[in-house]
Amino acid sequence: MISDNKPYSAMRDSGVPWLGAVPAHWEVLPNRALFAEVTARDNIDEQMLSVTIKRGVIEQQQLLTDSSKKDSSRQDKSAYKLVCPGDVAYNKMRAWQGAVGVSELRGIVSPAYIVMRPVGSVVPRYFHYLLRTRVFAKEAERWSYGITSDMWSLRPEHFKLIYCCLPSNKEQAAIVRFLDHADRRIRKAIRAKQKLIVLLGGQKQAIIHRAVTRGLDPDVRLKHSGVEWFGAVPEHWEMMPLKRAFLSMDYGISESSSDTGAIPMLTMGHLKDGRVTVPPSGGVNSVDSSLLLKAGDLLFNRTNSPALVGKVGLFTGYDSPVTFASYLVRMRPHLHHEPEYLNTVLNDALFLSAARSEAIPSLHQSNLNPTRYGRLHLVLPPQSEQRQIFQALEQETADIVGGINVAQNEISLLREYRTRLIADVVTGKLDVREAAARLPDEGEAAEEALDDAVLAESDEDIDASAAEVDPEDVAA
Repeated sequence: MISDNKPYSAMRDSGVPWLGAVPAHWEVLPNRALFAEVTARDNIDEQMLSVTIKRGVIEQQQLLTDSSKKDSSRQDKSAYKLVCPGDVAYNKMRAWQGAVGVSELRGIVSPAYIVMRPVGSVVPRYFHYLLRTRVFAKEAERWSYGITSDMWSLRPEHFKLIYCCLPSNKEQAAIVRFLDHADRRIRKAIRAKQKLIVLLGGQKQAIIHRAVTRGLDPDVRLKHSGVEWFGAVPEHWEMMPLKRAFLSMDYGISESSSDTGAIPMLTMGHLKDGRVTVPPSGGVNSVDSSLLLKAGDLLFNRTNSPALVGKVGLFTGYDSPVTFASYLVRMRPHLHHEPEYLNTVLNDALFLSAARSEAIPSLHQSNLNPTRYGRLHLVLPPQSEQRQIFQALEQETADIVGGINVAQNEISLLREYRTRLIADVVTGKLDVREAAARLPDEGEAAEEALDDAVLAESDEDIDASAAEVDPEDVAA
């Protein structure tokens, strides 16, 4: 039903490059004919809302709970703008990145945001889909002004000059019904693959945990490590504070990254699944040579959300200098320790749990400074055995990693398909009226919505290395 839709029988040139051809019976109107700006203020008792790139308009408290962001709103909210259900709200500095959406909530937003109310009788959710397409974001970028991308602003007078397509109300409702149904189905498919990733990640973590606490020899003599998460370990392994495994533990730089920076600067977002990804552009223009990375360095998140603090990534090298931000800590291993093995141990799920218990909680994040982190104990085999264990783990988990990669690629394809489908439907490239008419009635759709309640509202990426490990799964 999602994939068997055909083009409209009669199309015409819209005269608007970002829309292209549209169904012959659709209108094409400037936003000034579709929306009126709303600047209602003095609603200080209303809840705070945020306009996000990924999810549109949400409660600000939900945004703060789900991330390490802090409440940056003013104490005096008398100038904040009222948003009612059905209103379009957008961040004028980020509209070109997709920070726009139709609100289903009543609340207030920052005075820097723009609120537009549909004029006449329309289906607001149709505009939610239309205004969040990539093609509209590119058009918003074309109408935005500023010296650099960080300062581009889509002013309300320019938003009103953008032309949008407008089906009849009945057709808008059919489009929304179809896209809501398609979105539910795609989200369910994504969540099923994410659950598979979690299961595979847990299996991988169990294999890793056993190897880094027992080694490869099943007959090796064991001793009590004195560290709860390690348990019994081979008797020839050495116990030490984490800091003794490293030559140094250094904070990064506090300078902000810019689009024109020539030296890439790593941030928390560049650490995932034990790996470090170097950003393709942007950074800083100068940095002390002592704060450049070299192959074999490890980085850990010293401040982040409780679910991410303490994550470690291995820097494997780059063809030009790379530095790192102040909320990361660089750990340079001693020559008699294998960086890959240390990275594996420090990303072990049970070690991460122990590390996070040492973090100091604040309002929306946890802080784990190098002193507290460095006091954690490791039990390490000799260097030659570290190398053997890591190589054995690479082989033993190869199929699991392959399965995780396949599932992640399939998720990417599903998301891209959803993005393309929405754009094609709301701009009139596909006719979904018949498909929408064949969908379950409202009662059955309500049951589907209840089923969706067991799924996460967001289908953001899951870090496979964060899967929980039951100690019983790795017991001897």
